[in-house]
Amino acid sequence: MESGTPIETWLTEETEVLGRLNAGPGPGLARPEQIAGKTGLEVMQAMLQGEIPYAAIAKTLDFTLMEVSSGRAMFQGTPLVQHLNPLGTVHGGWIATLLDSALGCAVHTMMPAGRGYTTAELGVNYVKAVTPRVKRVRAEGTVIHCGRQLATAEARLFGPDGTLYAHATTTCLVFEIPPR
Repeated sequence: MESGTPIETWLTEETEVLGRLNAGPGPGLARPEQIAGKTGLEVMQAMLQGEIPYAAIAKTLDFTLMEVSSGRAMFQGTPLVQHLNPLGTVHGGWIATLLDSALGCAVHTMMPAGRGYTTAELGVNYVKAVTPRVKRVRAEGTVIHCGRQLATAEARLFGPDGTLYAHATTTCLVFEIPPR
């Protein structure tokens, strides 16, 4: 049930997700037996439910996986003072990492068991500066195409009021994961 302003709703949703993540194993890497035979979507759902570790970069850079579905992933980030560049705006690398995470995880949801991917190309367009006055931003990634060898996706970074701050595209190489 949604109530209040968009930022209040976002903060409530974040609290719920963080509760699940913090009740689980926390940041780290899943053991091979935890993900064996699972599709990418099943792995991402297990991560979001706190059943397997989530990527430590999310804790390091203050962003959270919020939602996943087939061909889609959404992260929420907290722009903080430690993310600022010398001009007083959030560093483009933080924004690019948040967008790259949404893009990559959207592609991840499309992987059958035994298949993986890696980013081959990332393009980011910055359209408005982000400052710590923006309490949260969301990066929503959506797969455009996912084939046997290549996948492409697009993402948008926006605030609770709908302001667009950046958008990005990626091309990922898709490959067989060798058995261990």
